[in-house]
Amino acid sequence: MEILDLARFQYAATTIFHFFFVPLSIGLIFLVAIMETLYVVKKKQVYLDMAKFWGKIFLLSFAIGVVTGILQEFQFGMNWSEYSRFVGDVFGAPLAIEGLLAFFMESTFIGVWIFGRDKLPKWVIALSAWLVALGTILSALWILAANSFMQQPVGIEIVDGKPVLNDFMALLTNPQLLVEFPHTVFGALATGAFVVGGISAYNLLKKRNLDFFRRSFKISMIISLISGILIAFSGHMQAQHLMSAQPMKMAASEALWEDSGDPAAWSLIANIDADEMKNKWSIDIPFALSILAYDSLHGSVEGMKTIQKTYEKLYGEGVDYIPHVETVFWSFRIMAGFGGLMVVLSLASLYFMRKRTLEAKPWLLKVLVASVALPFIANTAGWIMTEIGRQPWTVFGLFTTAQSVSPNVTAGNLLFSIIAFCGSYLILGIIMVYMTIRVAKKGPYDGPDKKADVDLLDKEAFNL
Repeated sequence: MEILDLARFQYAATTIFHFFFVPLSIGLIFLVAIMETLYVVKKKQVYLDMAKFWGKIFLLSFAIGVVTGILQEFQFGMNWSEYSRFVGDVFGAPLAIEGLLAFFMESTFIGVWIFGRDKLPKWVIALSAWLVALGTILSALWILAANSFMQQPVGIEIVDGKPVLNDFMALLTNPQLLVEFPHTVFGALATGAFVVGGISAYNLLKKRNLDFFRRSFKISMIISLISGILIAFSGHMQAQHLMSAQPMKMAASEALWEDSGDPAAWSLIANIDADEMKNKWSIDIPFALSILAYDSLHGSVEGMKTIQKTYEKLYGEGVDYIPHVETVFWSFRIMAGFGGLMVVLSLASLYFMRKRTLEAKPWLLKVLVASVALPFIANTAGWIMTEIGRQPWTVFGLFTTAQSVSPNVTAGNLLFSIIAFCGSYLILGIIMVYMTIRVAKKGPYDGPDKKADVDLLDKEAFNL
């Protein structure tokens, strides 16, 4: 493999693994903050036990997320030094604020939340949990501000061939950020909710600590349903934004080689032949693409061949501006399909809970246990579409991926680091899954009638 391919593979592998934990941490701490608040308002011990129990899994996720996140910034210097030199003036501000403000805010109030439990009023503990949740969301905001610049460069002037930031507020009001940020946060809330829901469903199947896990399950499914609906709306806004900002990505996500005509049909599935630049067959839904793109029954969408010619005039000939169509096409459908399935499962769960028949439906509980994987797959597919669909650019319209790779890194360097990183991440992943299963099986109490000390730093619960 070429150095560029190895560098891209390494970054994809490490970033995907890191992004398993980011949305999980954001979603879990949001649910924990709700439980802390319910304890303050309702004064029921069960809500305190819930906050402490789910807080254990949050801390596991947060710790591994921090470790894996540090590596992402190191890789900019190791494998993508040319990219770092090109965007350094722009990236410095949001990444510094993320580290100095958001991360320290999270760390500080995690300390207050854990160690102030028996020393501070319970409303202060609840407030500290909300401030941790706010810190995780702010951290996502600054990271996404940097990523949105890569998708749609704003607030800069080109000096000596490099972008120089001249309007900081433009980064925060970037149209790409305004649609990407809410979509990512709602996806994170759904992730945390489905993990809580899946673990709760498992314990309901086993008929353990029923009151505890019924309450946890109900909260998680309410959050999941609300988040799922908001994911759909924010995703729709993002698709409409792509029509003007990155039409090639939009066309690739539909495997649209030729101009669609008016009205535009949406391909549910297609047999894509990228070599011949056509679809051998497809199942289309009339009018659907016009609705997706314009909120109208009318409107045409340009195909990739037309956009390729437009880009050649704008950015120069001799470059293939069409991304890997099969990857973009199917990742979009996996993301949207699993997102829709999560909404259906949340609705069904809340319906049967209201009817008080949920626990009489073991098939649904088993499906919900397996469905813990759904948000992780959907999140990953969404980011794959976002990043692959931008190719061949690292900074859209300004700097290509081929220009970004470090010139002095060898294939041997990359192979060694890929093996080292992936091996380390495999070990971390196994530890995370093992510890989560251990905490979930142990439950919040030692026995069905005896309440145990569910302190967040319970050494026995985390003992390997």
